[in-house]
Order: sequence, then C-alpha cells, then structure tokens
Amino acid sequence: MSKKSTSPFSKEQLMPQAEMLEIAKKKGKLLIGIPKESHGQEKRVCLTPDAVEAITASGHRIVLETGAGLESNFSDSEYSEAGAKISYNTKEVFECSVVLKVGPPSYEEIDMMQPQSVLFSALQLKTQTKKYFEALAQKRITAVAFDFIKDEQGTYPVVKSLSEIAGTASILIASEIMSSNENGNGLLLGNISGVPPTDVVILGAGTVGEFAARSALGLGATVKVFDNSLSKLRHIQKCLGNLIYTSTLQPKTLQKALMRCDVAIGAIRGNTRSPIIVTEQMVENMKQSAVIVDVSIDRGGCFETSEVTSHKKPTFEKHGVIHYCVPNIPSKYSRTSSVSISNIFTPYLLNIADEGGFENAVRFNKSLQKGMYFYHGILTNKSVADWFGLPFRDINLLIL
Repeated sequence: MSKKSTSPFSKEQLMPQAEMLEIAKKKGKLLIGIPKESHGQEKRVCLTPDAVEAITASGHRIVLETGAGLESNFSDSEYSEAGAKISYNTKEVFECSVVLKVGPPSYEEIDMMQPQSVLFSALQLKTQTKKYFEALAQKRITAVAFDFIKDEQGTYPVVKSLSEIAGTASILIASEIMSSNENGNGLLLGNISGVPPTDVVILGAGTVGEFAARSALGLGATVKVFDNSLSKLRHIQKCLGNLIYTSTLQPKTLQKALMRCDVAIGAIRGNTRSPIIVTEQMVENMKQSAVIVDVSIDRGGCFETSEVTSHKKPTFEKHGVIHYCVPNIPSKYSRTSSVSISNIFTPYLLNIADEGGFENAVRFNKSLQKGMYFYHGILTNKSVADWFGLPFRDINLLIL
C-alpha cells in the first residue's frame, strides 16, 4: 500500500515558477495650453515660470499665449527660458488637450477648444447661464472648477488662499483710501503714541475676516469682529489672541461699533447671496469719510449701500462714507495671486501625469472628483444641476 503524501503543496506548486514582475505605470505626457485672460479685470495667470520649468522638466509640453503673464509681471522670455512655447495664435493654445485659465472661458474660446479636452478654470457660478453649460456639453469637455476643489482636510485650497489675499488686501486698500488726497480723511491706519488707534469693524470671522483682522492688528488698529457663528469667533480669538473684540450680530451693538469705526470690512458669505447686515440707515450714521470695503460684493455685498465698482474706478461716496466694492480683489495683486494659484495647480498636474493621464488620476484623486463639474460633456455636480435645472450623473458611476 503506497504511502499518502502529506505535503501541503501540489507537484505543480513545487516546480520552479516564472517570476511575476510589477509593470511600472506608464506616465502620461501632457500638452497644456495657457491662454491670455480675455476678461478686462483679470490680470492673473495659472502657472508661473518656475512652475512651467518644473512641469516641462518632467517631459510635458506647455503652450503659452504671448503676453499671458505680463499683467502679473512675468515676461514671455521668462516662460520661454523655462521651457514653454510662446504662441501668437490664440487658437493653437485652446487646441491643447489641457487648458488652464483663471476665469471661465467665453463662448468663442469654448468654440476653439478640441472635443474631449480638459479645462481647469474658475466656474464663478453666479455669473453663468444655462447656455454656458450647454456649450461645454456639446464639445464633450471635462471641466474642473478650481473653486470647487476640496482637499483631504476638507478645505478649498484655492478659495482659502485667495481669501487670505483678499482679507489682507482689504486693510491695505482701506489704508490707501484713508490717506488719499482726493477724498481720504488723512488718518494713518495704525497706532501712534499719543494718537487714538484706528478703529476697524469686520463683519465675518471666516478666512477673509481672520486675515483682515490679522493685518489690522499688525498695524496697531483696534479690531472688532462680528459673526453669528460662535465656533468661528472662538477660532479667530484662538488664532489672534484675546485682545480682539468679538460679538454676535446684534443690531444695537453693531450700530454702535459702526458709528465709532474708521473702517468697516464686509466679509460675510451666504449660501447663494451674502446677507445684508448693514442697512442704509446704519451707513448714514457712520463717521464722515469713513471707509467701507465690501469684500463680499461678488455675492451681492453685505452693506445695503454697496454697488459694484471696478479696478479702474474702485470707489464711490454715499452719505459721506467712501465705498470700495470691487469684485475679485486678489486680481489687484496679480503676481502674488498667480504664485498662490500656481503652487496649488502644479502638484495636481504632475499627479495627473504620474497616474498616466486625467482618466486614471480622477479615479483615485478625490480632490479632482470634487472639483469636476463636467465629465466628457456629462454634468456631474448636483449644485450646478439644481441651480440651472439640468440633469446630472454621479461621477462615481462614470469613472468605474
């Protein structure tokens, strides 16, 4: 009787096996187009020459429209030396497989884009119409809104970065206006020995409010922050110290603060429109030549007297109070804003290439998924769909 084998392995398993080697993921080569911004007030550019150099060093190609960086103080020669091709043909730039823009493209620019290409830009939802999304769908564009991109920490990196700039800038702008020869009150925004410090009221304790308060405190001003979110007020006190005055939005307390202040900053965002916190009567009772900087004007403004102005004519006077109501304040500081946007974009672009292209990257990158609102011409963002009454599909059902 033969002895039964007790080996846990079969004869085939004991034989020499072919070694299975991991196949390296093939990197994708990107062709990126950076057009010159066509909107009059937009001065920023998506990538700096340093970022272009990092991307082209990885084997990717970049086509930049001539003059695209001039408003941000980046010359064509700097981009050329970094490895970009400078194009005098706008159509050539928009025909690249990946198009980077700060502002959303116009209908003429969408017409120039190749079908199935990828668009990175701001969406600026409140300024769009149904026709814009129909134009993208017709070209089967995959579109990512950088103001929708959400990182692993649950923050919107581009929005947060630009909000930091807007908050800091609001205090600098107020200081400029106060010292202006035309209609300024001649006050120095700060704290000089023997002179009462400038009084600043900030509406909103979010990122804009926090950085406005940080800048005003740094100059020596007295700062009062109002917000109805106690958690935000606690956060701002923790970040800036207990020297800062905080309060919920109680009408009588707010009115007293506004009557005494030299500068009022509006930094409250609503879900759709910024709520009007300061009535016209409250503005009437403010000091003569006091300054209002309504940062939330891009969502309608939180002062009843606010009206949209431009970078060319930024201020107007109402009830003796100077109003600054320019949307897109970061564009005024175009170089700083461009560097900030570029720092966020560059890792995403390199990651897309490392994953073998956009299709592969979007399967694993949740930030890109959250930022994407069109996938091959199919609307994938529920907020956009609800706002315009358009059909949408869940992105997770399309990228399997």
